[in-house]
Amino acid sequence: MVTGAGTGFGAALAVRAAQEGAASVIVHYRSSAAGAEQTAQRVREAGAQAELVQGDITSWADIKRMANYAFGEAGGLDVLINNVGDMASGQASWTEVTEEAIDHVLSVDIKGTMLMVHEFGQRMVDAGGGAIVNVGSTVIVRGSPRAPQYAAGKYGLLGVTKSYAKALAPTVRVNTYAPGFMETEALLSGTPAGKIPKPEEMTGAALFLASDDAHHITGSYMIADGGYSMLGA
Repeated sequence: MVTGAGTGFGAALAVRAAQEGAASVIVHYRSSAAGAEQTAQRVREAGAQAELVQGDITSWADIKRMANYAFGEAGGLDVLINNVGDMASGQASWTEVTEEAIDHVLSVDIKGTMLMVHEFGQRMVDAGGGAIVNVGSTVIVRGSPRAPQYAAGKYGLLGVTKSYAKALAPTVRVNTYAPGFMETEALLSGTPAGKIPKPEEMTGAALFLASDDAHHITGSYMIADGGYSMLGA
């Protein structure tokens, strides 16, 4: 299951999962119904079954409904990729921050992701295993003077990942994957890898964390941004 799979990186992840041999992919969306259907069609074209599920991850009731569906009618779940996040894209500067903007970003990025891990993770334990990948961000390395609440939300995501990696061990693995999407020439010049990949090119690393090859990796944070946010000693 990939959340926010109606558009962008979520759609690319869902299709790549099918291409890598997933028998079935649950395509989650909140409001992008048309996009989700397009993603589902691409998943089917890649050789997998596709199911659509709608829900708002800021609603615990919606999350419980989706989890019951995934582990009931849909027949179970091996992998959950929590791709949904709010980066306050409409905010140009920290000076524009509002209490409403803070509440919404933290509700999605921390509360929503935590409850997804909570509900789906315990069902994975009951079912005997699984892997959860939370999509993070390089803002935990660089900060976000544009939208501090976004950086705070992604820092909180690390706490969710580490806490549930321990709580659900050894049955379920939980990791964070942080792709670095950069779009300007200035950022390109500052990226040691010298390229800005398309979303489709970033899916493999995320799915690696969900695969059996990553069987001994849990509670970790993996960054993939071409060296832009190199960590010091």
